[in-house]
Amino acid sequence: MLYLILSIICSVTVGVLFKTAKNYPVNISQIVAWNYVFAVGLCYQFFKPDMGTVDSNATWHIYIPLAVLLPSIFIFLALSIKHMGIVKTDAAQRLSLFIPILAAYFIFKESFNTYKIIALLIGFPAIALILSKKDNNTASKWFYPAIVLLGFGIVDILFKQIALHNTMPYTTSLFIVFCGALAVAWLYVFFKLIVSKEKLSLMNLAFGALVGIFNFCNILFYLKAHKAFSENPSTVFAGMNMGVIVLGSLVGILFFKEKMSKLNYVGLVLALFAIFFITLSQFQAH
Repeated sequence: MLYLILSIICSVTVGVLFKTAKNYPVNISQIVAWNYVFAVGLCYQFFKPDMGTVDSNATWHIYIPLAVLLPSIFIFLALSIKHMGIVKTDAAQRLSLFIPILAAYFIFKESFNTYKIIALLIGFPAIALILSKKDNNTASKWFYPAIVLLGFGIVDILFKQIALHNTMPYTTSLFIVFCGALAVAWLYVFFKLIVSKEKLSLMNLAFGALVGIFNFCNILFYLKAHKAFSENPSTVFAGMNMGVIVLGSLVGILFFKEKMSKLNYVGLVLALFAIFFITLSQFQAH
């Protein structure tokens, strides 16, 4: 349980760092690029990837899209936190689990049980209510958490596809994806340095280092939690998603004074129920 709690804390801390960063003269794309420098280093140190297993038969058709998607969505995550707050962004990120569920039904032709249907019927109103906002100035900013929801959902599908290919360790695949994301992020940074005359700064390095460390620790502790609860992975699934929504909401509302309407609160409660029913559906599947 300790690993699960640490994973939840690390996940929410990444959001706190992006929320705090907006008070400083920082560049989000540079923070994301530095994040991958530290994430790759820690991944190599802790997971000891076996590069000898990497060959032309590896799932490059999945690695490459992930390498492009990860830094791109990370930028939208930061923008969503900046414009919509931690509460709504964390909820959107966690509700992205509906995307792979829909993909499982429409693309992979998996059958739906009653619990999954109930979860979807609750989940979509939850998303609408969480993203609803009365303030006209930021009414159009729902676009950012919507991209976060869709983007993380697609990333989840791709990572699940990697997990199905057991020709090499999952952590080695993760290391390759991180290396690709690092290359893509820095190509964009160098492009902006040349074309827009942007400059590198120590502030971006500092925030990038912290984001990279907590981002990696989130993954590390999540994998350790799954190992500890290997007989009951649904516990980790439910605990992680519900835990991030609850802790993210508490941090956003209490510490950053994010304004929430009654509809937003109803949406958060529905989101928790939706995750609960998805967890029940996994129990039924096993």
